[in-house]
Amino acid sequence: MGRIKPAVLCGGTGTRLWPLSRKSFPKQFSDIVGGESLFQACTRRLKDAGMDAPLVLTNSDFRFIVTEQLMSVGIDPGAVLIEPAPRNTAPAVLAAALYAMQDDDDALVLVVPSDHVIADAKAFGAAVEAGRVAAEAGQIVTFGITPGYPETGYGYLELENKPDGSGDPIDLRRFVEKPDLATAEDMVKSGTFLWNAGIFLFSAKVIMAAYEAHAPDMLALVKAAIEDAEADLGFLRLAAEPWEKCEDLSVDYAVMEKAGNLSVVPYSSHWSDLGSWKAVLDESDQDENGVALCGPATAIDCKDVLLRSESDGLELVGIGLENIMVVAMPDAVLVADKDRAQDVGRVVKELKTKGVSQAEEFARDHRPWGYFETLALADRFQVKRIVVKPGGRLSLQSHVHRAEHWIVVEGTAQVTIGENVKLVAENQSVYVPLGEKHRLENPGKVPVTMIEVQTGSYLGEDDIVRYEDVYARGQGARG
Repeated sequence: MGRIKPAVLCGGTGTRLWPLSRKSFPKQFSDIVGGESLFQACTRRLKDAGMDAPLVLTNSDFRFIVTEQLMSVGIDPGAVLIEPAPRNTAPAVLAAALYAMQDDDDALVLVVPSDHVIADAKAFGAAVEAGRVAAEAGQIVTFGITPGYPETGYGYLELENKPDGSGDPIDLRRFVEKPDLATAEDMVKSGTFLWNAGIFLFSAKVIMAAYEAHAPDMLALVKAAIEDAEADLGFLRLAAEPWEKCEDLSVDYAVMEKAGNLSVVPYSSHWSDLGSWKAVLDESDQDENGVALCGPATAIDCKDVLLRSESDGLELVGIGLENIMVVAMPDAVLVADKDRAQDVGRVVKELKTKGVSQAEEFARDHRPWGYFETLALADRFQVKRIVVKPGGRLSLQSHVHRAEHWIVVEGTAQVTIGENVKLVAENQSVYVPLGEKHRLENPGKVPVTMIEVQTGSYLGEDDIVRYEDVYARGQGARG
């Protein structure tokens, strides 16, 4: 029996966990529970189950985050495929299968979201093995979670028969969209419905046949995107033109709901997709009153409350609260009734309509060389903290509208300004005139922390011209 090839999907934005999760740095890369990111926990779980190195599908902005987080937990990716545009899970799953088929038409591919909590790695591995025989026999295997309560935020799987406790695959009768509460209660009571985990196991040639039968146009486009893909600094960048022509469809809707060869492996161990702040509260350590605290937070006479502060300098205090969730970031605060947890995604739409930057962007902006965060912003000046990791190197660049003052407060930076290259140590500063080519590097063994003061008529991140960049980002704010 060959090793299973896992395909990890991590291009989503996770708006239901706003303000912690945003488009620029979504929930799968954040430490929400457990001391590591959900993406790291996912890939470790696959490694512990004895599977191949993960094939990762993500977008261009996250590619360096993916490799950095994998390196920090000692995992080498099998490959990282860059999706040129968001097109939901149907094209992504197909791209993973096509890539796996390059080595073996019979390759078994396990598609997993990167943002789930699965506490028992051994039980998960056993469930995957339980589905292997069915997948090798030509079934498309999905995994259903034994429901602990009538959840309205999940889709469901209706089985042909009730699970008998063996964990063996059961034929799937149908997919069910997210139900209302009364319907969910009836489904849970029946015993033949499971939560849809969005995890699939199949042989590459079997899923290919399913796409050929039910989504032939998408099959042709994704094949072209794979065939014309280009290597880029160890990543594989899928061809943009055919990819962007793909319909924006979930794999359930495009293929799975139409296929007749689906089986379900029941999974009864603990699982959560962390799809709401209520789910995060359920996963958090709570006191006898159901109060969960994270970061610098204090609760007085509270019950069934989540208080989470993501800023060391922001003390969050709740008094007399009940059934409330509060999440405080340096630039945004969410206060919500616990029963309205599924409505948080509406916040992002509303803020985007108002043109509020916090809808999608953080004050801290992660880059392949480190990160920066805005400390103060006015009409003609901006103050940033810039942290460059050891070996990090910003692009050789210039600006049309602003000049910059750099003050090193930690480490030693190598600074290029025009033709002049020099080391700048702690408590030293330099001036970068408007229009001058410049670069910042960290040649040392410890991070470089620098305070940057920008002055000028326009301070947007898109005022940048790159002349040379080791990360091959091209032009634009993020490249």
